[in-house]
Amino acid sequence: MKSCLAVALATVLAGLPVSSALAGDLVDEVRVGVGGSLNGDSSHDKGLVGSAEVYLAPFHSSQTGLAKALLEPRVQVGVSGGADATDQAYLGLNWHVPITEAFFAEIGAGGTVHNGNLDSGTGPLLGCRFLFREHAALGVRVSETVNVMATIDHSSNANLCNGPNDGITHAGLAVGVRF
Repeated sequence: MKSCLAVALATVLAGLPVSSALAGDLVDEVRVGVGGSLNGDSSHDKGLVGSAEVYLAPFHSSQTGLAKALLEPRVQVGVSGGADATDQAYLGLNWHVPITEAFFAEIGAGGTVHNGNLDSGTGPLLGCRFLFREHAALGVRVSETVNVMATIDHSSNANLCNGPNDGITHAGLAVGVRF
């Protein structure tokens, strides 16, 4: 599975120059990032974790202000992994909330599938193959199309599996290109 996720990550990264037919109509933003585990003990990921994400164009509503932000999430599709980290492929919803002209916040939730240990071995013991995933970001718009974000994400089974639930939590930086 690690090689499948590596191929998926490479495919997303290779496809960064999204065709103009997809840009804006289907794809709203493409991001790449790097981070690391917030937990330092032996039951957690080690080393750097890279990520690649595609955000689809948001849903549309007739609302304005905060109601518009809440009713117009974007679909997030992504992969993350590293040489000494658990690889993940994930899907979820992302809410983008402008704070000022330049600054924004994001929150999101969804699910992930991973290749990590379930109930034995080194690294996080995750209990089941499919996990819940939440994420948040604070960002700044550095140009009309480029964003830079501080990110955090957490994946765990919410104690719904019959087994351990060490969870995985990463923090890092990401750069996004909007279309």
